[in-house]
Amino acid sequence: MSQTESISLRDHESLPSRISERELNNTNEDPSSLEQADSRQVESNRTRACVLVGNGILQLPIWGFAMSYGVFQEYYSSNWTLQGSQSTTGIIGTTSNGVMYLSMPFLFALFTKRWARWRQTAALCGAVLACLSFLLSSFSTQVWHLVATQGVMSAFGCALIYSPTTLSLGEWFNTSNRALAYGVIFSCKNIVGSTCPFLFRGLINQYGFRMALRIFTAIVAGTSVLGVFLVPAHPSSVSPNSHRSRKVPWNFLKHQTFYIYSVAIILQSAGYGIPQTYLNTYAHDITFLSQTSATLLLTLFNIPGIASSSFFGWLSDNKHFRLSTSTVTSISAISSALSTFLLWGLTSPGSMALLVLFSITFGFFAGGYSATWGGVINELEKEARDSNEAIDAGMVYGMLNGARGIGYVSGGLAGVPLLKAGMGVELGRFGYGTTYGPLIVFTGLSTIFGGWGLLWRLKWRKLLHLV
Repeated sequence: MSQTESISLRDHESLPSRISERELNNTNEDPSSLEQADSRQVESNRTRACVLVGNGILQLPIWGFAMSYGVFQEYYSSNWTLQGSQSTTGIIGTTSNGVMYLSMPFLFALFTKRWARWRQTAALCGAVLACLSFLLSSFSTQVWHLVATQGVMSAFGCALIYSPTTLSLGEWFNTSNRALAYGVIFSCKNIVGSTCPFLFRGLINQYGFRMALRIFTAIVAGTSVLGVFLVPAHPSSVSPNSHRSRKVPWNFLKHQTFYIYSVAIILQSAGYGIPQTYLNTYAHDITFLSQTSATLLLTLFNIPGIASSSFFGWLSDNKHFRLSTSTVTSISAISSALSTFLLWGLTSPGSMALLVLFSITFGFFAGGYSATWGGVINELEKEARDSNEAIDAGMVYGMLNGARGIGYVSGGLAGVPLLKAGMGVELGRFGYGTTYGPLIVFTGLSTIFGGWGLLWRLKWRKLLHLV
């Protein structure tokens, strides 16, 4: 990409803010222009509010099942009626998350500009696919049916809802408070994760898992259609000029920063998905908690993320108390690892107190990790400005989601053999000595490396310069 083309691309990206400045200058001369500018500003703020609300609603159909899969995992472990290996169900939850995140780089690239006008249509198609998948899964007779429908098909449908609508969110908040907007949406995601476990538990207890999936299919249909129509594409992405002049800039792939944070996200995500899948069964099998208490743990796991997502988003965007992005990600990662080693690992059979404390602390610090991505994007944008390069924040965000998908899939694939490795081994009375001991160690180690970007900034980069 030539320097002239790069500059023109960046000028096009900053066009809305320049128009606003011109409007403000003109309003000093013409009262009617002032009224028109105010009207446009009110309309813009109203649209932003709708986009934020729409994305918040969409967190239910997108993440409701994936974040509550532990309820189904616990149900399958005690009510197995399908054909096939029961242990295979352990990969469904992480596969669902993995497929969603892995498909996002491709979907974000597809809908960034060239197909931007089809975003709402694509999101509606994703809703149809998700509904069809959940409905088909309710008729499953073999375990691979669940893997195909719940782990793959529904996940891709949810990704097809998420990608175009999240792209529009980033564009409507591209000039300010982007990290905070992402944080608010992640908070809505954690609200979904806090309420849906009890929703699924109630439906399963009342109607069985098959009817529960059919009822959830209807919920997905209603909320997804409402949310999609509240999220229009930004005018800059659907204008004719954008299709002729703009291409997705890939210059960010030349920067070390992108790879540092991508590796950190992969490692953190590999451990983050483990408690979501196995915490319910651990509480039931090891600490002998009732189904209701085990479901409560999964809710406590997600509730703190409501506050932490907004908090870490604010921390990444804060102009008065500045912290580097690597510092913010390290706060999340190190604290998550400590809660795993000191709380989950030291849980005694029959004791609920430490497990509750683990759910709250791990849920707070690990649940807010994704909200730091707004800071990562800001850092990459600064590097792009310094190098006089164009950058598309939506595409970068999609790539970071892809890294998370690799982590989820890796953690899910590692979880099954780790659980088998712990079977029949008793090394003590704490969580480390149970069947879940290897999973606990894996979770702690992988999450702590989610903050390795700080180590790179402080030490390794200096050593490389010396060499």
